[in-house]
Amino acid sequence: MKQSSRVVLVTGASSGMGKAFALALLGEGMVVYAVARRVDQMTELRRLGAITLAMDITSEQDVERVVAHIKSQHGTVDVLLNNAGFGLYGAMEDTLIDDARYQFEVNLFGLARLTQALLPGMRSQGKGLIINISSMGGKVYTPLGSWYHATKHALEGWSDCLRLELRQFGINVVLIEPGAIDTEFGAVMLEPMLRRSENGAYHAMAQKVASATRQSYKPGSLSKPQVIVDLVLKAVRSAHPKTRYVGGKYARPLMTIRKWLGDRIYDKLMIAMVR
Repeated sequence: MKQSSRVVLVTGASSGMGKAFALALLGEGMVVYAVARRVDQMTELRRLGAITLAMDITSEQDVERVVAHIKSQHGTVDVLLNNAGFGLYGAMEDTLIDDARYQFEVNLFGLARLTQALLPGMRSQGKGLIINISSMGGKVYTPLGSWYHATKHALEGWSDCLRLELRQFGINVVLIEPGAIDTEFGAVMLEPMLRRSENGAYHAMAQKVASATRQSYKPGSLSKPQVIVDLVLKAVRSAHPKTRYVGGKYARPLMTIRKWLGDRIYDKLMIAMVR
């Protein structure tokens, strides 16, 4: 499929996997719109030819402004790569509902709002590709990750339904399910998690989860973002992409254990990790 005429929008493109996706798609010759809150951190992308715009995925005004800009310059996008997201960790009981709502705003409702705004253009051209960056956390679960996992489980179901709805218009919906990837994720989630549960009933568990996370996220022990970049490129290059792509450390083993051995065995494994 010719890539040079295709337009892609990548959210959360200022760092980590989002930046890696944008760089790879520029390398494919695509017209790349890279959006994030931290537009100052996308200087390299802009230098290499990306169109960088500031956008907070939770702001309806920002979404409308970005979509209007794309419409004025290119009409629509051929590929929407919904990557923006973060992981909220902490005991469910210790987490403020407002914080939980914000987790859903970023990881689900924001990308849904953006997708709604871009779908008319895709339908009018009779084709399109929506790639949603989920997680192995959309199929499994970990202690103190209730709100994060809730958003990823929701994204999985939302994407499956959307795929059925959009098939009639020639639009594909793809889920990417990364495992443990060498990004900011581990470092960013630890401090807020410990702060939420530092004095309560879950203090000991939070300390153990933090210790296990630090052990798992040792430098050089995780999969590189390129593993997931390669999956995105497979989906973008294919005329008939898979509905799901899985990659990265721990993803397949944990998802297989949960699926085939059941919840009780999986629960024991998770508890053993934080003893």
